Amino acid sequence: MSKFNLARQLALAGASGLLLSAGAVAETVPLTVKPDVGDQAPEMFANGEVDIAVVRFLNTGDVYQEWILGVQDEAERLGVNLTVYNADGDSAKVALHLHQAVATNPDGILIGWGFGDSLASGLEAAKSAGIPVVTSNASVEASDHVTNVNQSEHMMMRGIVDAFKSDLGGGEISGDVIYVYVAGYRPLDLRNEIWEQFLMDNPGIKQVAQIGVVNANTAAQTADQAKAALLANRDTIAIIAPYDEFTKGATTAILELGLEGTVKAYGMDISTADIAVMTAENSPWVATATTDMRNFGRVSLRVAAGEVAGSYDGNDLEIPPLVITQDELREVGIMNVEELDELFPALATPDLANAPWMDNVN
Repeated sequence: MSKFNLARQLALAGASGLLLSAGAVAETVPLTVKPDVGDQAPEMFANGEVDIAVVRFLNTGDVYQEWILGVQDEAERLGVNLTVYNADGDSAKVALHLHQAVATNPDGILIGWGFGDSLASGLEAAKSAGIPVVTSNASVEASDHVTNVNQSEHMMMRGIVDAFKSDLGGGEISGDVIYVYVAGYRPLDLRNEIWEQFLMDNPGIKQVAQIGVVNANTAAQTADQAKAALLANRDTIAIIAPYDEFTKGATTAILELGLEGTVKAYGMDISTADIAVMTAENSPWVATATTDMRNFGRVSLRVAAGEVAGSYDGNDLEIPPLVITQDELREVGIMNVEELDELFPALATPDLANAPWMDNVN
């Protein structure tokens, strides 16, 4: 297979804007750079005087580590000073941190993940203080004071279920499947919409178990749940696990039970650690749909900076994904995300939401 087939850009219609509410509903408008934005950096950026608070609900795991590294990379490029608050998956803690961030009166706030009900009060406080807010994968509505930056979750999920169906030969497919899902997280909820539609469109596929947990030990606890589900459902042919911590747990369970010859794992996201798991000998993780999470962080911070500078129209930005298979990674010999980015610059999206002045910050 040619290396140019290593990943396939998904060409589905745009993902739905369904989100959990965190305030008044406003029209969702695609984010674009204003046509009159110039190439001279605003004085506050040129002087290194911009402060952005980063409030993270989830901060443990490869996805979140790559995301914050991207945020830090872009902050350095744009001369932005960061203050980072980590809530360790605690809703009460993220609510407190958001209010603490507002109280410091930063120029902007970037939120990484979080539930609408725990963020609502802090978002209102930020609105009252005139502080622009950008969210990444948080369960909130885009509005006149909140801009959303997200992966195209529907497109990502469609990518892995299409890969699963293709591996079964297409057409009328059948088989027992274990599904990993935890409700209440915006990315997982949006992915689940595609899964439910897939089950309706393919009645021969039987979901025999649903498992899943999101905490500081997601992969390990998912592995334990997956082992129990596999032992209870001996005819399972696949585990659909649309989050890399889920997929790593599913992969561990399949390998520990010696089922890699009969059960495949279909996942989501990618990191250097994920690539090692996918390409390992006998790994059942055969496909993943992903954006580059470090790039996701870069774009998120870029949009937060652009909102501080007033560089955009609109309030919603989606980053398109790729589908990457185990066979393709092995054939080209990719070992890490840096090599993946070199072969596929589309993962980096350097021009996405990049205002002209951003290339001229000294």
